Amino acid sequence: MLKKQNIYSVTIAFILSLVTGVYSLRADDYTIGSGDVLTITVYDHPELKNTVRVSDNGNIVYPLIGEVHVGELKIPEAASKITSMLGDGYIIKPQVNIFIEQFKSKKAIILGQVLNPGLIELQGPTSLLELISQAGGLKDSSGETAIIKREVKGKQQTIKVDLHALIERGDAAQNLQIFGGDTVSISKQGSCYITGEVNQPNAYPCGKGTTLLKLISLAGGFNGKASDSSIKIIRVINGNKKIFKDVELNTALQADDIIIVPESFF
Repeated sequence: MLKKQNIYSVTIAFILSLVTGVYSLRADDYTIGSGDVLTITVYDHPELKNTVRVSDNGNIVYPLIGEVHVGELKIPEAASKITSMLGDGYIIKPQVNIFIEQFKSKKAIILGQVLNPGLIELQGPTSLLELISQAGGLKDSSGETAIIKREVKGKQQTIKVDLHALIERGDAAQNLQIFGGDTVSISKQGSCYITGEVNQPNAYPCGKGTTLLKLISLAGGFNGKASDSSIKIIRVINGNKKIFKDVELNTALQADDIIIVPESFF
């Protein structure tokens, strides 16, 4: 059987193959920053092709027009600015294109249940799945939630992402774009505890899609004394303990559930 991280790696690679085109179309949304390396060309003027690095203060130096501030501009905005400056007495109706050779200015942090947590240098527009992939993929112990924290107009914003929907169901709407300064935390998988008449009572991984039957299977199945018709689930809801009796084997479980398999008296 494949390990969870290997299954997720294959799934992530497959989903990335489907969404790569979407994110390549968003390159124009990238905001230029210090350290980025740009190649600038002007149609029909090969002598003006130039590769420059954006300085710490957001400036570049370009032939004919000298120093240009491009920091915090998007690619079309920077191209428009250079076009206007070149058209002001240098070239008639210039057509300027900018290509980012190296993305150096944007970084995000990924924490929690990934193989290589830490600071990740964003290579252009980056999706959540791409960030997870750059961090080595998910651990076996990863849960079903990613929390993205980012600053928007001076205010802290928190976004919850359903990893189960993204990875298991391929819900691309969950594959949010990651921006420079984001902090992403991957949750740890929850567990359920099963006790009573099973072969291996213990705590087992328990998340979306985990049924009572699956948990019993993880616990080695019923032993010879078990009753499969009087199973109880103890669950805490809003701080209050609730007991579900005579539950069906296809009942969906939640993290921290306690399952009691009674002895059969017949």
